[in-house]
Amino acid sequence: MNTTGTMLLAHSVRGRAGTEDDAGKEGGNPRVASENLSLAFAKRGVRTSIMRLAPTVHSSLDHHGFIPMLVAAARKNGWSAYVGEGSARWPAVHTLDAARLYRLALESAPAGSRVHAAAEEGVAFRAIAEAIGRGLKVPAKSIPIEKMEDILGGFLGMITQLDNLTSSARTRELLGWKPTHPDLLADIAEGHYFASAAV
Repeated sequence: MNTTGTMLLAHSVRGRAGTEDDAGKEGGNPRVASENLSLAFAKRGVRTSIMRLAPTVHSSLDHHGFIPMLVAAARKNGWSAYVGEGSARWPAVHTLDAARLYRLALESAPAGSRVHAAAEEGVAFRAIAEAIGRGLKVPAKSIPIEKMEDILGGFLGMITQLDNLTSSARTRELLGWKPTHPDLLADIAEGHYFASAAV
């Protein structure tokens, strides 16, 4: 099982949800290269499959992912940032739903399969920023795109502007995966991200 991420489709799929059939753009992306290597092994009879995780794999177990990073930035700045209108969308999956998908894929995904751990196709980044703002009791604020990298740091600032709408329809059909745990905004509203960020 090779783990990559749905974000690798953000540059190659535009105007629609990325699917399990979509390949990422070549050009030095190590995650795309690792997917291609896994597919090459599958063609040689090795039962390999690819798990593309949503950029937000969320739960009380998430201490080092993108949501804790955004919470830390909002706490430091005194406001929660989003780019422009905040219309970029990120898929999301609860940690326990992702874990169940790993088990299903290890047990029964055909060789060469790509599966998407995306319980939600896309949550608008403004809604994420506003949920973080509510949790910290600070305002959510629109930031010009050219300032986002300075405010959030290079990599995080760059990806907050990427639209990554992602479908998991084929994954659900192939493996019978049915996410059952809270969605991203409900999970943020539970408050655990703000307690752990304060430590």
